Amino acid sequence: MSNRSNRVLVPEAKEALNKFKLEAAHEVGTPLSEGYNGDLTSRQNGSVGGQMVKKMVQDYENKLSGK
Repeated sequence: MSNRSNRVLVPEAKEALNKFKLEAAHEVGTPLSEGYNGDLTSRQNGSVGGQMVKKMVQDYENKLSGK
């Protein structure tokens, strides 16, 4: 049995999530492209994920504060 933790929970959001990931990569200067990115380092990939989380937390905080 396969346990895939990286599956999209809302399939309709997959395209938006990919766009979000590419924007975050651009913001941190990581050369992420659509398709294969196996030549990127763990540090580069981690910086993209970290930027995504940072932006999600910021958005949530703005919603909580009524901005």
